Amino acid sequence: MSEKKIVVPGELITGERKRLGSHVFVENGKVYSDSLGLVYTDKDVASVVPLHGKYIPRRSDLVIGVIVSETYSGYIVDINSIYRSYVSKEYIRENLSRGAIISAKVRDVNEINEAELEDVRVFYGGELLSTSPVKIPRIIGKNGSMLNELKSGTACSIVVGRNGWIWAKGGNVSLLVEAIELIEREAHLSNLTNKVGEFLRKKVSK
Repeated sequence: MSEKKIVVPGELITGERKRLGSHVFVENGKVYSDSLGLVYTDKDVASVVPLHGKYIPRRSDLVIGVIVSETYSGYIVDINSIYRSYVSKEYIRENLSRGAIISAKVRDVNEINEAELEDVRVFYGGELLSTSPVKIPRIIGKNGSMLNELKSGTACSIVVGRNGWIWAKGGNVSLLVEAIELIEREAHLSNLTNKVGEFLRKKVSK
């Protein structure tokens, strides 16, 4: 990527001809941002990743959810979105109670962003952590590089949902929280994976 900077809504990104990515628009042949976010441009594409926002379900996303209630044929699940989602009992081998934490894949999304889930995994114990959904790509990192640093540096079992919820168990969860807060503060900076790795190693060595 040739450029990484924070832009505000309406700010000019480039006057060059580009294919439009997310959260950008064209006016008089120039590309502008429609969000407060991190701009990414290369020779072909211009896009903006918002720094704030509610999770919008997308098909095949892995999400972390909390069971809200049971219906005759399935469960209503909170996935940190505007609307709650649904999972059929045919995708779950056991009975779940209210408050149970699961991971699941988004099977389908309707016209008002209600999600249907599948491939359910039930978690026992552990803690549910929360961050902004738009920070999740940074917490995962390129090819999982940041997530690998977090796992090795904290010895936690970690599952990251695209919806901004993270399940963690074992290891040093409080250190994991500190590392995630560091990522949240500095998500717009480069070389962040190395910085987080150094932070974790220093903490562990104390």
